[in-house]
Amino acid sequence: MSENVEVPSEIKQLFIEKKSVRTLKKGSYLFQEGKASHELYLIKSGRVQISKVIPDGRELSLRICSTDDVIGELTLFSKEAYYMLSAKILEDTAVYVLPKERFEETLSQNGDLTIQWLKWIQLQNQQNQTKFRDLILHGKKGALYSTLIRMTNSYGKAVNTGILIDMPLTNQELANFCGTSREVVNRLLSELKKDNVLLSEKGYITILDLEYLKNEIDCENCPVSICRID
Repeated sequence: MSENVEVPSEIKQLFIEKKSVRTLKKGSYLFQEGKASHELYLIKSGRVQISKVIPDGRELSLRICSTDDVIGELTLFSKEAYYMLSAKILEDTAVYVLPKERFEETLSQNGDLTIQWLKWIQLQNQQNQTKFRDLILHGKKGALYSTLIRMTNSYGKAVNTGILIDMPLTNQELANFCGTSREVVNRLLSELKKDNVLLSEKGYITILDLEYLKNEIDCENCPVSICRID
């Protein structure tokens, strides 16, 4: 519903001018947690889910990235770097590829560009911090409500009945964003439907009462640039 804070154009140009493009099929991985890190990526087209497998085997989804997002950025300036997260391809995707060493060298030589990059990284950190805050303070219910609010900010489309989240989502995918099970999400969504807070049809969710969700998690009305899922 509002614009995301984009990666600085000068950063994007570093990837584009390298002219190295990789294509990946839906369901594959661009990189996986624990693998050696040698590259960064700028998404040219498609969608990529950034997630982490937590100790009990569940998957915790953190971001859904799309065109012009940079991923693989958490491993800079570390000699023996390993990816801390996994990047799963949600739909056929093309990415620009940039060697990590090349990017580090450019930042080392350009102070202004480094400042722009740090500002963008700080925003990503703030997004993650607020997600974890909602999970810790309000449990599984708060995590789901927070995820739905963030989805409306990232993919929301105004319709007659409320706000349509214009991206199909399975209950398992929602559960991954909450670090919980599909059964828990099933129950919570059923309660929200019963209370006329949302509608769900063919994988698409329409939020009927956004204020209810916000009030339930004591929403602090963070800037939309932070309260997003992308």
